[in-house]
Amino acid sequence: MENEEIRRIQLTGGSTYTVSLPKKWVSEMGLKAGSSIVILQEGESLILIPKDLAKPKISFPEATLKISVNDTPEKIARAIISIYLNGYSSIRIKTVDDNNITPSQRNAIRELVKRKLVGTEIIFDSSQEIIIKVLVSYPELSVESALRRVCLITSSMFNDAIKALVNLDKELAKNVIELDDEVDRFSFYIIRQLKFAVQNNKILKEIGLSNPKDCLGYRVVIKFVERAADHTVKISRNVLLIDEKLDESILQKILDMSNFVKSIFERSVESLFKMDYLLAEKTISETKKIASMENEIIKTLVGGKTDKVLISNIRMILESIRRFGEYASDIAEIVLNLTINQIIMT
Repeated sequence: MENEEIRRIQLTGGSTYTVSLPKKWVSEMGLKAGSSIVILQEGESLILIPKDLAKPKISFPEATLKISVNDTPEKIARAIISIYLNGYSSIRIKTVDDNNITPSQRNAIRELVKRKLVGTEIIFDSSQEIIIKVLVSYPELSVESALRRVCLITSSMFNDAIKALVNLDKELAKNVIELDDEVDRFSFYIIRQLKFAVQNNKILKEIGLSNPKDCLGYRVVIKFVERAADHTVKISRNVLLIDEKLDESILQKILDMSNFVKSIFERSVESLFKMDYLLAEKTISETKKIASMENEIIKTLVGGKTDKVLISNIRMILESIRRFGEYASDIAEIVLNLTINQIIMT
């Protein structure tokens, strides 16, 4: 291989093993006798890093966001989220002129910090300036722990959305809709951590991942979990439009389909955290049953005496149940990509 060098291990003093370093590398790194280097073990390999370069340099201390009275609260919120995702530990929001931050802008910023950004607090709040501080650091909550939390919330949301449909419980449906903010909070946090990990191998290990390719896999997984949670919200919004309980026979078919879809989601998540190729493959192969279950319910609806408006709402609910299951299958497909080595013969 190009730039490859072979050097022999020497035994020094009867108990210490040493190997010399290439002079060219030492010079390029600005090292000399007595300089310190950090040695990291990566599987069967050792990585040498000059001590001055070993400390992560990926967290930017502060970003300043200039806003005007004409900026909508939504525009400001999007900008703050982008800054948060890119690793800044402090976000200063200032007006570009002598005008004050408007009440709607201020409320949007406060709600964003409270409901969407994990580990953040407003540490300064004046008429023309707000400072948001990110207080949580990457080792404190691993990507896996945060992802487990998101998956549990999403599964619970789906379960409650179906309960709301069965019992026509509109308060429960509203609770599901509100929980979507919690999914967003942890999703943003996970994406922030993954951006750190891609840039620094030490952080990769500290947040609980084994190699950089996992970052892309987990990034796609969190997108699919978010989408699945969005469909629980859609189910709940349609429940709010229904004023009469469904026919028991139709309701039972919907419950059967929902229970099956939930099992698909739970198994796909299990395959992810166990990194189990065979379980992921089995989960994917069973997903095709969902569409046939949906079609059977639709045939029953159309062939009966159900009100057309109600049929429309139920069809929307069925579509979201199916999509929830399909996103679960998509998660399992990511697991296949991450664990393909389990079935490769070498």
